[in-house]
Amino acid sequence: MKSLKNLFVLLAVCCLSFNSHAQSKKDKKIINEADEAVKTLLAINPGIRHYFDKSAGCVVFPNVGKGGFIVGGASGNGVLYQYGEKKGMASLKELNVGLQAGGQALIEVIFFERKSDVEKFKEGHFEFDAGVSAVALQESKSLDLKYKDGVAVFTHAKGGLMAEASVGGQKFHYKPFH
Repeated sequence: MKSLKNLFVLLAVCCLSFNSHAQSKKDKKIINEADEAVKTLLAINPGIRHYFDKSAGCVVFPNVGKGGFIVGGASGNGVLYQYGEKKGMASLKELNVGLQAGGQALIEVIFFERKSDVEKFKEGHFEFDAGVSAVALQESKSLDLKYKDGVAVFTHAKGGLMAEASVGGQKFHYKPFH
């Protein structure tokens, strides 16, 4: 009986170890960067805390690279948070066409108004069309962004310069933690 109990304890420890290591080094790096990005955004504009506190969830993309000359694109990796817990990894891809030149790095956060909006994201049925706009976070500016179709999007430029009047969309992929 004692050996059976020891076997169960050993299995439980192995399962917990496996789950804690289910994230790759790359994922852990992105998670740390996402946590730092949240701190940066709160320092720039504390008014965004309301969105972190009241939303059903959010995806934080700490390093979105964007660039183009007539045809442009963007990509980045991030973390889905729901009720304060990290739930999985996300990626974004963007393709656009129009008047644009340059490149920049930015932080992008997508807040979900309702749990059903988060679930739609998790299921992979989520993308932005050209009609979705983001509010660029600036220091101490009041935030008047309202949710549109269940989402609110904030960005903060980290560096670079980009002039743009383009049409395109963002597509997302989600991978839950196991």
